[in-house]
Amino acid sequence: MAVKKGLGRGLDALFESYKGEIRPDVKKDSRVQEIKLTDIDPNPKQPRKQFDEEKIEELTNSIRAHGVVQPIIVRPSGNRYILVAGERRWRASRAANKTTIPALVLDLNDKEALEISLIENLQREDLNPIEEARGIQEMIDKLELTQEEAAERLGKSRPAIANALRLLQLSKAIQDMLAENKLSAGHARALLSISDERKREEVAAMIISKGLSVRETEKLIQNLNRRKKKYKAVQKPSYILEIESELEDSLGTRVKINPGAKKGIIEIEYYSNEDLERILERITSH
Repeated sequence: MAVKKGLGRGLDALFESYKGEIRPDVKKDSRVQEIKLTDIDPNPKQPRKQFDEEKIEELTNSIRAHGVVQPIIVRPSGNRYILVAGERRWRASRAANKTTIPALVLDLNDKEALEISLIENLQREDLNPIEEARGIQEMIDKLELTQEEAAERLGKSRPAIANALRLLQLSKAIQDMLAENKLSAGHARALLSISDERKREEVAAMIISKGLSVRETEKLIQNLNRRKKKYKAVQKPSYILEIESELEDSLGTRVKINPGAKKGIIEIEYYSNEDLERILERITSH
């Protein structure tokens, strides 16, 4: 159906082709028109449940000054209309004491209306990685899509969709860190290479407390995984392994102890001059 092809390029494609080209059964006189705000009902199946009141207030002030720049999308319901996309603009227009709002009226069925609502939510600029991942999963579940079909709808690559959904494998604690923007998607993808969930959360806390970059995080996790393999391969006294582990946790980097008969060597890795200064500060502060 033509509407799906358009959605793959984003909601803006709907406005480029609203002159009766979206669906064969849409009336050819479909146009953006001014509709009374009181004639529009919110969508009871709106997938987005929470709205940032501060952002609504900012939009309200913008609408007072400049009006509504982009029309909302509605569909007919008897002699009224049901909101399909643009609830923030609708709410802000009411708060700005507007009486009408520009709207594109489309004759959509329930599934098409849901698809537009889901896609609009996923195209918001303020989405954090977890909101995006949950939105994509909701779209796949509710519209019964494959990952490839979801990628086509959203104009994204299949690997991008798969990588986004992988974040949902993380524990709720780490997902909350992502939702609060304490961790980036790059940090989260690196954490996925740690098989032990408890260790993941420990490393996630370390990333935040030490302010590690994604690259530093990847190096740290590579070293942790390498050390885990060496646990089995290298025969060291248990107390040496415990000291290595304590030093790594304290310094936030890989530490290797090579014990000898009377003396040994301690190796401490660093990944940049800034990282070296950080480690030095940590050692001298004790």
